[in-house]
Amino acid sequence: MTRVFNFSAGPATLPEPVLRQAADEMLDWQGSGMSVMEMSHRGPQFMAIMADALSRLRALLGVPPGYEVLFMQGGALGENAIVPMNLLGDQHSIDFIDTGEWSKKSMQEAARYARVNVAASSAEDPAGSYTRIPARETWQLDANAAYVHICSNETIGGVEYGFTPDVGSVPLVADMSSSILSQPVDVSKYGLIYGGAQKNIGPAGLTIVIVKTSLLGRALPCTPTAFNYRVVAENGSMYNTPPTYAIYIAGLVFKWIEDQGGLAAMAARNAEKAALLYDALDRSALERGGLFVTRVARDCRSRMNVTFHLRDEALTAPFLAGAQARGMVQLRGHRVLGGVRASIYNAMPLAGVQALVAWMAEFEAANG
Repeated sequence: MTRVFNFSAGPATLPEPVLRQAADEMLDWQGSGMSVMEMSHRGPQFMAIMADALSRLRALLGVPPGYEVLFMQGGALGENAIVPMNLLGDQHSIDFIDTGEWSKKSMQEAARYARVNVAASSAEDPAGSYTRIPARETWQLDANAAYVHICSNETIGGVEYGFTPDVGSVPLVADMSSSILSQPVDVSKYGLIYGGAQKNIGPAGLTIVIVKTSLLGRALPCTPTAFNYRVVAENGSMYNTPPTYAIYIAGLVFKWIEDQGGLAAMAARNAEKAALLYDALDRSALERGGLFVTRVARDCRSRMNVTFHLRDEALTAPFLAGAQARGMVQLRGHRVLGGVRASIYNAMPLAGVQALVAWMAEFEAANG
């Protein structure tokens, strides 16, 4: 069997050693005679899996005391409702920094529960919509907002924060679905971090929430009990049956990251992959007339989702077809933007990016 280089934005490629271990343990987890899929979530075997995954995640991210780590369901889209339900309390407004399609979705959902203040937006960029992060000094924040919401990495547009914004005493909330575990992060600068697992953590179905303990207990009366952060925390993420198999795979991924050298090593590897691909795009623009073009501002380029277009859109389909014939799949850009999107999360090997860059050069030589 030959595995392809899978550039999917999510669900995304997983580390091969993790998949092989999961396959080996599919029918019998460590002599239990059961698959993890079959275990009681309150039995000793799964409780050990859960505790191990939680411990490894806290260690990887350096989660300080005073924060709860929750394993939930519903995905980041679900959290777009669950976060305001839990954090509004007796306040009525939320500040949003609008940097792309996922920021828009977060704002649209939050508007069902609170007044949304768009404190800054890059939607009207002269170079095209959502090509940068608005400069911090331009943000018009409300000191009475319940929290400030950002999306640390816009999966669709390929725009990423290169800094952690200081928003004063108002809690900072971040959707880190597509950047979590790609580099070290100072959790203490955030009131809440959330993200779907299906990019850098594991299969779809698990959602990670890291929330400051002091923010618990502010849930609106309409908040479903199963999504009340205080209830989830008090019950060890087991108020309802957790996504057991997804948590098991996540634990294996956390161990794999540790074996690679932790988040500092991940950051270095991700920077190398991104630099290789962006260098190829920049050379195309400067040396060969720009068959390939990336529209994202240089200082806001995502390390996880590299988006670009072909100068002649008619060449996009043959470029993608040629990539697939060479074992590179899921490169089509999101339907909102079109073009090409190469998602190069932690588990994407350097060889995959090297293969893509080689195909770009070959295609440009034939069509430039």
